Amino acid sequence: MLKEVCVENFTVIPRVIAAGANRIELNNNLAVGGTTPSYGVIEQSVDYAHQHNVPVVVMIRPRGGNFIYNNEEFAIMLEDLKICASLNVDAVTFGCLTAAHNLDKAQMKKLIAAAQAANMTVVMHMAFDEIPQECQQESLNWLAIHGVKRILTHGGDLTQPIMEAVPHLQEIVSWAKDKIEILAGGGITAANCEVVAGKLGVTQLHGSKIVLMN
Repeated sequence: MLKEVCVENFTVIPRVIAAGANRIELNNNLAVGGTTPSYGVIEQSVDYAHQHNVPVVVMIRPRGGNFIYNNEEFAIMLEDLKICASLNVDAVTFGCLTAAHNLDKAQMKKLIAAAQAANMTVVMHMAFDEIPQECQQESLNWLAIHGVKRILTHGGDLTQPIMEAVPHLQEIVSWAKDKIEILAGGGITAANCEVVAGKLGVTQLHGSKIVLMN
């Protein structure tokens, strides 16, 4: 089981790696769902994690709130992505939506192209869960076609307990077969991760409490 641990800042990274984290998702300000960390935090985190052969995924998100970005915010995202490339980040995670909560394909194409040009893996984050369910399969197919490696999803609103989200997550996993990886997250802990993985038939999970720390 690959356990991706969602962290805020560098401080906790040595502890989660010691506790068995296989991959790090690095954020700032998890209280608003995660935003892009600073240059210094990214540099220190990547340096430490790579010494322990643990890859780092960095959040590209200029603010909390919705995932509808104006031109200035989008320009910030592109610049932050360039910083990640310069610091040898393994992957970046982002999601851009339209006012109708569909993928903003124009913005996504530009970010995906910039990440791919820098040899960084691309992850679609939980903005996916705000896409209307009747549009999600088409969105998943579009992301797969455009080279996105995986989708982080709770399978519904984060207020919904993870076990209640399992039926839709199973549906998403079935859509994704042989196309794109599904990384389930949101309410997954060290206590329930094996059960969730078994129900979904997946080999990787995401959470801030997915490893037990002393």
